[in-house]
Amino acid sequence: MYAKVSGLNTAADAETWTAGDLRPYVEHALEVFGADRLMFGSDWPVAVLAGDYAKVWRETGAVLSGLSDAGRAAVLGGTAALFYGIREAQA
Repeated sequence: MYAKVSGLNTAADAETWTAGDLRPYVEHALEVFGADRLMFGSDWPVAVLAGDYAKVWRETGAVLSGLSDAGRAAVLGGTAALFYGIREAQA
């Protein structure tokens, strides 16, 4: 079983949400699923109902900043690439 972390900002206050609002939910998901079964989803265009996409990306990055490089890479693309059977883009 896999889970996608997306749309959390739309359940928070549309004007003032921060990484701190998302953190308890993402940390719980990481405990339950681990980085290798958790993936970030853009939730586009719904995400822009509660802020712009740059804020979603920035605050999600802040929530994931405590993960190892490998854990962060898994959540931000590696898990999705494995799940969907696609090659991960190389930077």
